[in-house]
Amino acid sequence: MQENVRPEKGIVVGAGIAGLGTAIALARQGVSVTVIDRDPPPGSDDPDRAFAEWPRRGVAQFRHSHVFLARLYVLLRDHYPELLATLLQMGARKLPFSASLPPQLLDGYDALAADDDFTLLSSRRVTLELAMRRFAAAQPGIEIVPDCRVQGLVLSPDSGIPEVSGVRIGEGEKQELRADFVIDASGRTSPFPDLLRKAGARIAEESAPAGIVYFTRHYRLRPGRSEPPRGGAPSVADLGYLKFGVFRADNGWFSVTLAVPEIEDGLRALVRKAAGFDAVCAQLPGVSPWTDRACAEPMGDVYAMGGLDSLWRHYMRGPRPVVRNFFAVGDAVIRSNPLYGRGCSAGFLQGHLLARVIAQTSDPLARAQAFYAAQMREIRPYYDIMVKQDAQAIRRAERARDPDYQPRFRARVARHIVEQAIGPASRADITVFRALMRGFHMLEEDPRAALRDPAIVSRILRIWARGPRRNRDLAERQAGPDRATLFARVALAGS
Repeated sequence: MQENVRPEKGIVVGAGIAGLGTAIALARQGVSVTVIDRDPPPGSDDPDRAFAEWPRRGVAQFRHSHVFLARLYVLLRDHYPELLATLLQMGARKLPFSASLPPQLLDGYDALAADDDFTLLSSRRVTLELAMRRFAAAQPGIEIVPDCRVQGLVLSPDSGIPEVSGVRIGEGEKQELRADFVIDASGRTSPFPDLLRKAGARIAEESAPAGIVYFTRHYRLRPGRSEPPRGGAPSVADLGYLKFGVFRADNGWFSVTLAVPEIEDGLRALVRKAAGFDAVCAQLPGVSPWTDRACAEPMGDVYAMGGLDSLWRHYMRGPRPVVRNFFAVGDAVIRSNPLYGRGCSAGFLQGHLLARVIAQTSDPLARAQAFYAAQMREIRPYYDIMVKQDAQAIRRAERARDPDYQPRFRARVARHIVEQAIGPASRADITVFRALMRGFHMLEEDPRAALRDPAIVSRILRIWARGPRRNRDLAERQAGPDRATLFARVALAGS
């Protein structure tokens, strides 16, 4: 840690995953942190009660499905083991690498010590937030102020570039909280970009549509029942006109998310209601065993979330920051389609990276440059590929509505490579699967590192060369009916 004349003070606006993760990381570096939360504190430390009762108006996705990738697990394991222990104590589970293996690779699987790097954390978001909040509140130097709305920034003009020295939580000087720097972790509805633009900051943005609407319903296993065994139809898949996933959680809970293309008005209207949601789940072979009433009971109604997009805000303009002593983490600066499950991992990672930068230098310019460079290195490659995948998914959803559509040669080749080469190889060769999982879990700087590795490509080509007949047992299992069949079964018009 750098040697400062006095300990620094920081303000974090927002007490979600990114905000609490940033506060915990900063406190480890000796920074005194005030966390401002617009919402009231949880009324209970019990995850089930908090899930039902805690009003989290500032977190639109609070009660939707979440997956906590291995990048987050490794970060906690290596740097914040006490926080990981708190999370596990509250009911979250570690899902080992073997839980992600294709059925074809389970027989004869020999675990490596390095396979721990592929561990998923299985938990509802509420459980992770409760664990992080409890841990943060117990740390020296962290104060959480709930039920508090920030009304503005304390700004000092400096050669045309706004300089932040605190926040206003009311009228008058006594309602100003001063700090050495302010961190925006207030999420997708952050007010700070507009406030800073009014003060002269030239904040650029990139955005792209996600093209889907999210629908989530939670369930709890009935007493004495276990999770359905693996090995059948996939419980996570993309049918083109519908994406779906089963997300194991904590304390006997799990959730199902149906992601419906925005253009599928009829399907969206159907799954918005519990009866329609259940009717669609019943037609998905990898989901229906989970939602069977003999296995689990629904825990509430269907939660919907629309207006989804990808966003990247640039607080640098060339080599210079557009504002001094102000940083943004999580959805306040970078957000992506939640379908990919990278938001929480990326948000906590940003907080960790920022705390490391704060510890290394006290120069505002150097801090801004180093933090921006870290985000570009660690997150930007994943952002770019997710935006590209969303654009492809939007086109695919449009084509699914056209019974006469015929893919072009290039599209047929790409599909062949995925279905006849990469897919079978990932289910036949554990070395290929491990390499692909490193990109999935954000453990590589380049998400496509596996497909640029000659040794991995050679293994994929060796499986592909055997041909479809010899690879028949490696084909992807049927995930669900085609669009016309599902619509007929649930009595939904196809137009």
